[in-house]
Amino acid sequence: MASFRFLAALLLTLLLTSDVAAREKKPTRQQKRIEAKEKAQKFANMKAAGQDQVSMTKEAAELRSYELRKKKKKGLLKRREASLAQVLFPGASPEEYMDGEPVPSFAELVQSKKTQLPFKYYDLPTCPQPNEKIQKRFRQRKNLGSRLMGQTQTMAPYNFPTKKDKECTPLCMVEVGGKKLRWLRKLVERQYRVHLTLDQLPVLMRSKELNYAVRGYPVGFKAPPSYTGLKEDEFYLYNHLKFTITYREEPGEFEGVRITGFDVHPVSIDHKLEEGAKVTPGEHLEALDKGSAVSTCGRGSSPVNEPETYLALRSGSSGEDMKILYSYEVEWQQSDIPWADRWDVYLVGSPDDEVHFFAIVNSLMVVVFLTGAVATILIRTLKRDIAGYNEMQTLEEAQEETGWKLVHGDVFRPPQSHPLLLCVLVGTGTQLGSAFFITLLASMLRMLNPLKKGQALTAVIVLYVLCGGIGGYVSARLYKFCDAKSWKRATLATAIAFPGSIVAMFMVLNIFLTVVGSATAMSFLTIFFVFLLWGCVATPLVFVGSYFGYRAEKIEVPTKTNQIARFIPELPYYANPPISFLLAGLLPFGSVCIELFFIMSALWLHQLYYIMGFLMAVLLILAATCSEVAMVMCYLQLCVEDHRWWWKSFLNCASAGVYLFLYSLWFLSSKLQLVGVLPVVVYLTYMSMISVSLGLVTGTVGYLSCFWFTKKIYGAVKAD
Repeated sequence: MASFRFLAALLLTLLLTSDVAAREKKPTRQQKRIEAKEKAQKFANMKAAGQDQVSMTKEAAELRSYELRKKKKKGLLKRREASLAQVLFPGASPEEYMDGEPVPSFAELVQSKKTQLPFKYYDLPTCPQPNEKIQKRFRQRKNLGSRLMGQTQTMAPYNFPTKKDKECTPLCMVEVGGKKLRWLRKLVERQYRVHLTLDQLPVLMRSKELNYAVRGYPVGFKAPPSYTGLKEDEFYLYNHLKFTITYREEPGEFEGVRITGFDVHPVSIDHKLEEGAKVTPGEHLEALDKGSAVSTCGRGSSPVNEPETYLALRSGSSGEDMKILYSYEVEWQQSDIPWADRWDVYLVGSPDDEVHFFAIVNSLMVVVFLTGAVATILIRTLKRDIAGYNEMQTLEEAQEETGWKLVHGDVFRPPQSHPLLLCVLVGTGTQLGSAFFITLLASMLRMLNPLKKGQALTAVIVLYVLCGGIGGYVSARLYKFCDAKSWKRATLATAIAFPGSIVAMFMVLNIFLTVVGSATAMSFLTIFFVFLLWGCVATPLVFVGSYFGYRAEKIEVPTKTNQIARFIPELPYYANPPISFLLAGLLPFGSVCIELFFIMSALWLHQLYYIMGFLMAVLLILAATCSEVAMVMCYLQLCVEDHRWWWKSFLNCASAGVYLFLYSLWFLSSKLQLVGVLPVVVYLTYMSMISVSLGLVTGTVGYLSCFWFTKKIYGAVKAD
C-alpha cells in the first residue's frame, strides 16, 4: 500500500513538473504580440531600405516568407504553420539529382492574356524536339482534361546537366518566311509568352530592381517608330536564353542537389557566322559540336540586349527567308533557400487570404439576413397563420379563407406548361450539382493533385457521367408526380439535352480552333472518346436511374388537388416576371461575386487558385442563399394567391446564371484585353456554358427547396 502511494505521488510530481515546464516554454499572448510587432517593424524597415522580394537572397526569402505568412497555414479550426509546398501540393516530395545527371525540361503552352488561343511550343519556328524518351519518374499520364486543355508533356530542346555551367551554346538554325513569319510577328504583337518547366517549376523572369517576377518569357517585343526611327513598328525575336538554376545542397540531410529556382533572361541578338562557316537549317549544332561556327556565341562571350544587334523579324532585302539561330547558356547557383519554400516567389503580389475570408463573411451576412427572414416566416407568421386557420376550422367561425391557405387545393397542381422540360432541367441540375460537390470534396481531401494537369477537369467530367443515375432518378420521380406519360422521351431528354447542347457548341468552336491551329483544338480520337463516354456510360446510367425513379412510389403531398384550377387575381409588380426573377437572382449572385473575381482571374488571367476550402464554403453559402430566397419568394407568391410556383421557383434562382453572364461581359470589357474576334467568341462560348451550368444548379436548389417548403406548411394546416 505504501509503495502504491509512493508511485502515485511520484507520478503526480512528474505530471506537475512537465506541465510547468511546458507552460514556461510556451510563449504568452503578450510575448507573441511583442514578437509580432518586432517582426513587423523589422520587415517594414527592410522594405523602406529598398529590399526586393523576388531575388534568391536570404533577406528577400525572409521578406517573402513574412508577406506570405497567412498563406502558409493549414487546417480549418486549428491553423498550424506549413510551407507553401505543403499547402499547394500536399504529398509532393523533392527530387534529388547527382552531379552531371541531366535534368529534363518540358515545354508547356505558348499563351497570351490578349487571346484565349494557346499554341503548342513546337508550332513555333524553333529547334526540333529531342528524340530521347522521358524517364519514368518524370512521366505523367495523359488524361481527358489535359487533352481538352491542350496540355501535352513534350521535352524542351535544352540540355541541363546538374551543376554544369554552359557558356553561350548555339542550338540550331531555322528558316522562316512568308506566312510563318507574319504569324510570328502577330504572336509578338499579341504578347505571347513561352512557358517551360524544370523539376515541375515554371520558368520565371525576375527583376530585382523592379521587384517583379512573372511566369514565362515573351516570344519577342515590339519597338515603336520613336525608338527605331522607322516609319512603322518593328518586331524583334528573343532567340538567346540565359537560364539560371538555383539549387540547395545539404550532404547531412540528403544526397545530391535539390532545385529551388528556375529563371530565364531572354536576349535578342542577330548571330553572325564565322567567315566561311556553313550551317544547315534544322541540324542540331550542340550535338554536332559546331559552336565554333558562330562568331557571336563563342567561348567567353555572353550575348546582351543591344539595340544595334537586335534580331528583327523581317525577310531579307530580296525577299528570301529569314534565318534564325537559337542559342542558350546555363548558370547553376547555390542557394540556402529550402526546397519547401521555392514556391513562395510565385505567389508574391497575389491577394491575401484575408480577402477571401472577408468575402465569405460578406456572403454569410447575406445568409444570416435571409435565415432571419425565413425564420420569421416559419416561426412567427406561419405559426400564427396556421394556428389561426386551425382555430377557425375548429370553431367554424370563418366563412371564407384568406391568405396563402386559399390555394391549398391548387398548390400541388402539376405545372400545366412544359412539365417535361422542367423535370429534365431539375434532373440535369441535380446531376451537375452532385458532380461539382464531389469534385470540391475530393480537392479538399487532397485526392486531386494540382501538379497533374487536367486532373480536376477530368474529375468533373467523369463524376458528371457517373452522377447520371442521380439525374435520371430525380427527373423520373418529378415527372411521375406530374402524371405525365412520355417517360421514354423524358429519360432520353435528361440523357442528351444538356450534354448534347454543350458538345454541339464545343464542336462548332472546335472547327474554328482547328483552322487557326490552336492547342485546345480536339483531335478526332478525343472527340470519339467523349462520345463513347457520353453514349456508353452516361446515357445508360440515366436510364438506370430513371428506371428506379419510375418504380418508386409517387411523391405524396398533404392536400388534395381541385378538379378546376382557381382563378389567379392580378399580381403586384414584384411577383411578376421578369422583375421577380431579377430580384430573386441578385442575392445568390451577390453572395459569391467577390470570390467569383478570383475564380475568373484563375481561369482567364492564368493566376494560381488553390484554396478549395474557401470554394467549398462559397458553394455551400450559394446553396443556402438560393434555398432561402426561393422559400421567401414562394411564400410571398402564395400570399397573393398565385399557386403557379413550379416554374417560378426554378427561374427565380436560375437567374443567377444570367447575372454571371453579365458579370463575364463586365470582366471582358474591364479586365481582359482580348484582340481579335475569335478570342472573344471563345471566351463568350465558355462563359455561356458556365453560366448555363450555374443557372441549372441554382434553379434546381430553389425548386427542391420550394417543394419541401410547400409540403411542410400545407402539411401543418387542417384543410378539407
